[in-house]
Amino acid sequence: MKRDKSIWIRADHGEWASIKPVITKSIESGADYLLVDEQYAAKVRELGNVRIAAFFENGESDADVYVVGKSEAEEEIRSVLHQLKVKGKKTACYVEIAGKQEERFAGEVARQVDFLIISALDWKVIPLENLIAELHNMEVEIIASISSIEETKLMLETLEHGANGVLIAPKQLDDIRKAIRIVEEQISPKIALMPAKVTRIRPVGMGDRVCVDTCSLLSKGEGMLIGSQSSALFLVHGEVEESPYVAARPFRVNAGPVHAYIKVGEKTKYLSELEAGDEVLAVSYKGETRRVVVGRTKIERRPLILIEAEVENERYKTILQNAETIKLVDRNGKPVSITALKTGDEVLISKQAKEKGRHFGIEIEETVIEK
Repeated sequence: MKRDKSIWIRADHGEWASIKPVITKSIESGADYLLVDEQYAAKVRELGNVRIAAFFENGESDADVYVVGKSEAEEEIRSVLHQLKVKGKKTACYVEIAGKQEERFAGEVARQVDFLIISALDWKVIPLENLIAELHNMEVEIIASISSIEETKLMLETLEHGANGVLIAPKQLDDIRKAIRIVEEQISPKIALMPAKVTRIRPVGMGDRVCVDTCSLLSKGEGMLIGSQSSALFLVHGEVEESPYVAARPFRVNAGPVHAYIKVGEKTKYLSELEAGDEVLAVSYKGETRRVVVGRTKIERRPLILIEAEVENERYKTILQNAETIKLVDRNGKPVSITALKTGDEVLISKQAKEKGRHFGIEIEETVIEK
């Protein structure tokens, strides 16, 4: 799964037999990059589809990124990076920062590379802050080398923007999973949900509705944010409960008609645009979020029903399939079937800033009226 913040696992210490379990666990856990010695790049490739960053030896492997700076002197680093760039290779520079001289070098060499990996031997945050401030307008991604899982969150939050990723040499295999979980929590912040009072329920005839089937299992109280107006999205519950009519489908949200918006991170998409491999946001009634991958979508013609709800003197609408298995969520996380829903009931919504509209799913400072 693609992340805005990347996690690199370092596995360059030891022989193949000792680093292979780290590599295998990293691939299984979804690490973004594996950092190994170049001699092992081909063996890593055989184990799975993962991006490989290799400490430079001769530049003859099929590594995705060549990392220079493990043992080379500054002038040699500049020379090797230039040679690799001429060959069209992606590059990274690994810099151990012991003082201002190394920090200055890191700032200079960042202009030659795609990634800057920094390891601060004493002060960790200050050099990172300085380099983030200096390089924030450049294309280079800053990867912070950390010595413990506890440092992951700190490195990703430094100067609000934080590092673009972290590099960790795991002390034990479980560190890999823990670090990845921390990164995913950082890129999936909580969403504010509020109860809205149902003011109207009305069947509206037939239409094409979309079921979103994901590659993950949803839990009770969890669903997706969907609505007919981008200014407020309703929490539509996953099909996690058995019913007398149909078995549970805990990977599915029966989301609504093809025109509706769905929250997919900082953006929205139309339900009709979703396809296998896309990411959408799973949201709990507490506002906790996680990214899940779409396995498929199913578009079928079904009877529809309009739900209108009011909060803060504003009314918002969504349209759903008119069936007992489709549910909204109340303030306590209880799924409420739309066939049992009554005016005066409360359901959870996510309300967007009133003055912001959307252009191709992205919030913009523009007045847009949706009815």
